[in-house]
Amino acid sequence: MTNDMTNVMNRTEAKIDLSAEALAHLGDGRIAYVRTVRSEDVHALFPQAQMPELAPGQTLFALHAADGTPIMLTDSREAAVANAWSQELETVSLH
Repeated sequence: MTNDMTNVMNRTEAKIDLSAEALAHLGDGRIAYVRTVRSEDVHALFPQAQMPELAPGQTLFALHAADGTPIMLTDSREAAVANAWSQELETVSLH
């Protein structure tokens, strides 16, 4: 293995801490992410929402702004991404 390849493989990722305000301005407000949510956690995530009772154990998908503000809830990842696209938001993957 060459030294360049070894250096890349041994590199550690630096953790970057960003405030909610910095995240809100990330991508000029045009970045969002999709998060898997359990039906049991929906009320805590969307406390003001009027929604029917959800059966426990369901997997749902929430679209969030970059700062974590929930935008919408759906039963498919594809619908969440489509909603982001219709609002001209770019979805990013979080790890």
